[in-house]
Amino acid sequence: MATFLYRIGRLAFRRRWPVVLLWAVVLGAVGGAAVGSTGSAGSSITLPGTEAQRAFDLLGEKFPAANADGAGANVVLRAPDGQKISGADSRAAVEATLKDLKDSSPRVGQVSDPFAAKTVSADGTTAYAQVTYTVKGTDLTDADHTGIDDALADGRDRGLTIEASGDALAAPEGSASAEAIGFALAAVILVMTFGSLIAAGLPLLIAVVGVGVSIAAIKALSATFDLNSNTSALATMLGIAVGIDYALFIVSRYRSERAAGYGAGEAAARANGTAGSAVVFAGLTVVIALAGLAVVNLPILTAMGLAAGGAVVIAVLVAVTLVPALLAFAPERVRGKARKQTARETPVVKSAKATPGQRWIAYVLRKPVKILMLAVVALGALALPATQLQLGLPDDGSKATSSTQRKAYDMLAESFGPGFNGPLTVTVDDEAPGTARSTAADMGKAIADLPDVATVAPAVFNQAGDTAIINVIPESGPSSDSTKNLVADIRSLAADTESASGARAMVTGTTALNIDISDKFSAAITPYLALVVGLAVLVLILVFRSVLVPLKAALGFLLSVLAALGALVAVFQWGWLKDLVGLDQTGPIMSLMPILMVGIVFGLAMDYQVFLVTRMREAYVNGADARTAIESGFRHSAKVVTAAALIMIAVFAGFVGSQDAMLKSMGFGLAIAVFFDAFIVRMTIVPAALALLGKRAWSLPGWIDRILPNVDIEGEKLTQRAPDKQHKDEDEDKLPQYSSSR
Repeated sequence: MATFLYRIGRLAFRRRWPVVLLWAVVLGAVGGAAVGSTGSAGSSITLPGTEAQRAFDLLGEKFPAANADGAGANVVLRAPDGQKISGADSRAAVEATLKDLKDSSPRVGQVSDPFAAKTVSADGTTAYAQVTYTVKGTDLTDADHTGIDDALADGRDRGLTIEASGDALAAPEGSASAEAIGFALAAVILVMTFGSLIAAGLPLLIAVVGVGVSIAAIKALSATFDLNSNTSALATMLGIAVGIDYALFIVSRYRSERAAGYGAGEAAARANGTAGSAVVFAGLTVVIALAGLAVVNLPILTAMGLAAGGAVVIAVLVAVTLVPALLAFAPERVRGKARKQTARETPVVKSAKATPGQRWIAYVLRKPVKILMLAVVALGALALPATQLQLGLPDDGSKATSSTQRKAYDMLAESFGPGFNGPLTVTVDDEAPGTARSTAADMGKAIADLPDVATVAPAVFNQAGDTAIINVIPESGPSSDSTKNLVADIRSLAADTESASGARAMVTGTTALNIDISDKFSAAITPYLALVVGLAVLVLILVFRSVLVPLKAALGFLLSVLAALGALVAVFQWGWLKDLVGLDQTGPIMSLMPILMVGIVFGLAMDYQVFLVTRMREAYVNGADARTAIESGFRHSAKVVTAAALIMIAVFAGFVGSQDAMLKSMGFGLAIAVFFDAFIVRMTIVPAALALLGKRAWSLPGWIDRILPNVDIEGEKLTQRAPDKQHKDEDEDKLPQYSSSR
């Protein structure tokens, strides 16, 4: 591997212009395809194989008109204090507002009349109307959103309190500002790390190219595949983070090779062969973790995982081809102060004033048992809140209290009951219409007698008479345990009814879908972890030619991800320090979050494992004893791993400012997980554990050693191939020469 990437780096350095032009063509071609794409990202969630999804599909088949995929809005109207909504003045204001809503856009299909539909609260103060559109929410224009906003504003001017929810309203602001904040912080960290604007700018440019290609590809493919609206955000988040990190490691190794006395072209090729090999295998572990999300069999999660994995693949390809090419444009300015350092082959000479990293590793190696126990106990304590993890899907109740969606949610709960925001839909179907009718009647009566039921609407049948819909309003809110128990009771009742009559009854709706998603994730997490961790351990055995090092890496990951989940519960579920992250409303953790975070964090954790421990193994393979190898590898990698982790944290933390609940929690969870894994696990637990294991850490059973191919990630063959490291590179006379003092 090292030799292959060495040759790629050498070729890219010599043929810098063709490589740059090639990536420019790729970016232009994919960008052109994206501009010509007519696809749009949606926000729907499908859950194959679950009862809620089967019932939803049945409704789409039997009640096509009622289940059209057009956008919709629930408009809640309340009379002034002390008045009834049916009073003359209030009723006139409502009717005028309904007319404005109907005229707000030519895409409005229907606006219901709350007085005719009897959607007026029991106290007579509040009513709601349903606005349906002829197109999907993603196809609505700014003019459509402005039209409904103006209609609501006019209603408020008439004295009504009006709020609205639904996908017909304008989506919250995107994450562009979050990405910009993370990118700016990354730039500051890179400048501080390298002390050179040119060297700092190169990883940023690499990330821009990689993310540009990735996002353009996702946009181009959106016409073919049903991509969720968060797919691009996740790919951008990961693409920026790993793109910067991968380029950072190669550039840092280039500077080290120049410090060792190699010419620019040879240093670039060697950096690509060594650090580039680590980048390839680190990227491979990330892709394994993300592609493994497909085992959950949830289309939205599969699409997000594959899209993010594709972004990582592109980041790796850009790093190992474009970085060496760009190094050729300013070899001395990227080199910076590296030429003043001593050669890497010379023994480690401690300076009069040791760096913080040197002092830290010396302390860890002096007291490995104490450090190891303290770190494990600390992460274990942080993980304790994870035992109280509650999963759920975000609804309008989790939005900011200042949003109209949240205000509409609260108004409906106050006037119609908490369960009104989480209605259940029960379907009853049978080939014989008579059986369907009698069973639906019996089901309606039985459901009304169940605990926590507020109202049961009369069954509504399709034209054929073989399928019925029964709407059930619980007394409790959508995320309460009582509502979850009610769903279980109705499904138990449906099973008994099917055994007795043969008619099938199912429960669907957002609340039922939420319950099924949580159950599906709970069942999938164990096989997912087994698959991903198992495959990644095999890859790491191949990389490190050790069994203990990969197992230790996997155990460290479990500690960091559990601690991150604990922090997520403490902040987003319990509300600890919620004001610091701008959280208005606590509640259950997004159902997608745990398994999505496990996949992403595992890949990133293995990144740091590969980058840090390969330098330790490299020193060990080149003759250092186990303790010296740890110290040498840490000395070479600690600064750059710290910078890489801080960049990851900055990029992810930037998304905490997003208005989207999923992006906010994902940004926080990933940022805190990277902090735990990079600084507590990889830079504390790993060296302490390796110190205790000694040379046994690098041992491999003979039978495994014989069957494993030698990928040469440490670049042993490169060490043997160029004894004259001071030689001048071919074509180096043609390279731009700049003073590194600027």
